[in-house]
Amino acid sequence: MGVGKRQQAIRSMRGQMWSPGRPSTARREDRVRFWEAIARGASSEDAAFDAGVSQAVGSRWFRHAGGMPPISLAPVSGRYLSLTEREDIAIFHAQHLGVREIARRVGRAPSTISRELRRNASTRSYSVVYRATTAQWHAERRASRPKVSRLAANDALREYVQDRLAGTITRPDGELVPGPDVRWIGRRHGRRQDRRWASSWSPEQIANRLRLDFPEDGSMRISHEAIYQALYVQGRGALKRELVACLRTGRALRVPRARTRQRRNAFVTPEVMISARPAEVEDRAVPGHWEGDLIIGLNRSAIGTLVERTTRFTMLLHLPRGEGYGVVPRTKNGSALAGYAAVAVRDAIATTMTTMPEQLRRSLTWDRGKEMAQHAKLSIDTGIDVYFCDPNSPWQRGTNENTNGLLRQYFPKGTDLSRHGLDELHAVAAALNGRPRKTLGWRTPAEALHELLQSSGQGGVATTP
Repeated sequence: MGVGKRQQAIRSMRGQMWSPGRPSTARREDRVRFWEAIARGASSEDAAFDAGVSQAVGSRWFRHAGGMPPISLAPVSGRYLSLTEREDIAIFHAQHLGVREIARRVGRAPSTISRELRRNASTRSYSVVYRATTAQWHAERRASRPKVSRLAANDALREYVQDRLAGTITRPDGELVPGPDVRWIGRRHGRRQDRRWASSWSPEQIANRLRLDFPEDGSMRISHEAIYQALYVQGRGALKRELVACLRTGRALRVPRARTRQRRNAFVTPEVMISARPAEVEDRAVPGHWEGDLIIGLNRSAIGTLVERTTRFTMLLHLPRGEGYGVVPRTKNGSALAGYAAVAVRDAIATTMTTMPEQLRRSLTWDRGKEMAQHAKLSIDTGIDVYFCDPNSPWQRGTNENTNGLLRQYFPKGTDLSRHGLDELHAVAAALNGRPRKTLGWRTPAEALHELLQSSGQGGVATTP
């Protein structure tokens, strides 16, 4: 069948158009919302919900881009037509309005409207039909203008980077050491699994070493970020994706910085930081403020410690392992069988602290360990306010750190702490509470607590928790 005159005119006007595939149903604004949510630390599923797309689409966007936004998140300049303007143009064009009338209503130059109708109209249906979504897709596709990466264009630079990143290691005599045989599976290596042996220079080391090895050759320059993009973004550079296994982390996808911060201490909010703790805690004049931590032993064993700041009275938490520890295979996202899981620590603190009078349950200052992830429920159960120290600041709970040092006389490092029962912990706590302290005027912590309770009309307590 011959080509009609109208189709001949279309082809002469635009030329033969190759098929770039089906237009995406997601707009640029949707992708921008998705990557903005990712930058805030949201998961792929939550970011997909914010963007109004399915979870499968969001996961595919994140995986295909290597965890890095492939588009600029800055708002598009007003000199370009937006989707809203293109929708108005499509409506006015369907009403058979002229180019100048459409330009007047949209607020654009007539040449802009004429060029838009000519360039971005749909011609694959054998008729010139202007659709806003198709026109927006054509415009975004033309605006991409991908540039050939430096690694793809420079063979010498690519070989240098690849050799420092994934080069083999050898013995002092030059003999090759292959290392474990590890197959690339498209994702990060599993926990406690063999990893690929390579020279494994970091991208930053490679980028800075180039200046020393090639001081006069300006073509042998590349930034560490360009190396990361060549590894993580599919189709970006000449480096194979499997070379991410040679990086120190071995991540197959790049993790947004905000997401790593949330994952590390998501339960620590500004409201429970030590800066929000009442000022009365500092001078130790008001009793009932405690400091706590864990002392860790062999094979994931632990003992919890609680110390009252005013009297230095110590209580120990018995944290036995769960049934089946060391026998039942560990399952991903399964229940924690080690004794110092968040639920176990919460229950142990609640059981121990409720034995004390209410006026001695004012606050608890803890380190930033994950064992206190259930601190909100602990506060509800016991009525004690929980606060967390600043990062890398153990001195903010110095009383507890000093007590842990004393306890190491009974529970040395490198020993299995799970072999000590509850009665043994009570005995050790009684021994510490029976030692005279210089800071208490050579009274014992048990005597100081007893006097405190007597003065408040509560009666004495035993020297063991």
